[in-house]
Amino acid sequence: MTDAFIFDAVRTPRGKGKKDGALHNIKASHLLANTLTALRDRNNLDTSYVEDAIIGCVTQVKEQSGDIAKVGLMTAGFDENVAGVTVNRFCGSGLEAINQAAVYVMAGQTDLMIAGGVESMSRVPMGSDGSALLYDPEMVMDSYIVPQGISADLIATKYGYSRKDLDIFATTSHQRADAAWKDGRFHKSIVPVKDINGDLILDHDEMVRPNTSPEILGQLNPSFEIMGQMGGFDGIALQRYPEIEQIKHLHHAGNSSGIVDGAAVTLIGNKMIADKLNLKPRARIRSVAIVGTEPTIMLVGPAPSAKKALRKAGMEISDIDLFEVNEAFAAVPIRFMEDLNISHHQVNVNGGAIAMGHPLGATGAMLLGTLLDELERQGKATGMATLCIGGGMGIATIIELV
Repeated sequence: MTDAFIFDAVRTPRGKGKKDGALHNIKASHLLANTLTALRDRNNLDTSYVEDAIIGCVTQVKEQSGDIAKVGLMTAGFDENVAGVTVNRFCGSGLEAINQAAVYVMAGQTDLMIAGGVESMSRVPMGSDGSALLYDPEMVMDSYIVPQGISADLIATKYGYSRKDLDIFATTSHQRADAAWKDGRFHKSIVPVKDINGDLILDHDEMVRPNTSPEILGQLNPSFEIMGQMGGFDGIALQRYPEIEQIKHLHHAGNSSGIVDGAAVTLIGNKMIADKLNLKPRARIRSVAIVGTEPTIMLVGPAPSAKKALRKAGMEISDIDLFEVNEAFAAVPIRFMEDLNISHHQVNVNGGAIAMGHPLGATGAMLLGTLLDELERQGKATGMATLCIGGGMGIATIIELV
């Protein structure tokens, strides 16, 4: 099997995903083009050698419809021979794109690929695609589907996490992200977003709140209590989990991932193309994994996908130096760490989506890029990125520095 190498990874900063967010006036295609252009220029890349671009995007309607991967390539002025395809595996889409590209290279079917993701949540609101997973009553009732916030509260209830546990984790996310920005740990891969005149729009993650504390978060009301009790979703979840008497609603805006805009891409290929184009491999993709999980609790996929990726790589959990776990809700990484007996000192050391936001289709690619940079900064060898996914799935990728 051919090795798949990561040559580079870049991302935009994350902008608040509302009308008053810094990136609201930037279309998703331009966010994507911004990263593609940077990837080309940083690597002095002749884009005619790129065979395909696989881009994750979740809400594929309006400006994000019509194969935004190809639209982004055209906007960035890439060679017309470069193909593009858009994929949707919900929150795992950006990492799914990378995994697919890696597998193409491993199988010897392509030499050089671009993979990543994009999401403009301020311009194309989450759920505006009318997903059956959210809006089809038959699907909801037959499969006991509940909103993800209810699933997060179900996890916290089932495994005994307190509101204080969740708020302490969220506070740590903000503190770590703030420290990482102050220390310049993201600078290597951040591509500032500029307008058509070249004026700077955003060069930092917009939602980090360094003054966050458990006491401040403790003043926030639960976000999903009314939805669960008055909307009937608690009852649906308890039909699947009758051993739980009552769901405790503990997640709120402060210990859940933020809605943001952003894009991220990676350059992936084999040794032959690296030698031909003078590209320096930074890491090798050791294994990839995807799993399905029970769809009501929905968000527990990181642990089984991680275990599967480890089996495929012939590794143990102790072989992994650093982890990036998407902080969709605080209960998700807490459950992951508990399930695999991992220290928080190894997980999301530069903060996560609770502090910086979760641009659905792009997050997986951002996690892998952050992981790559941090492994290099610390001089560590191996890392894993993993995300929970709507509908009950999990995805994981293991990389090893070259």
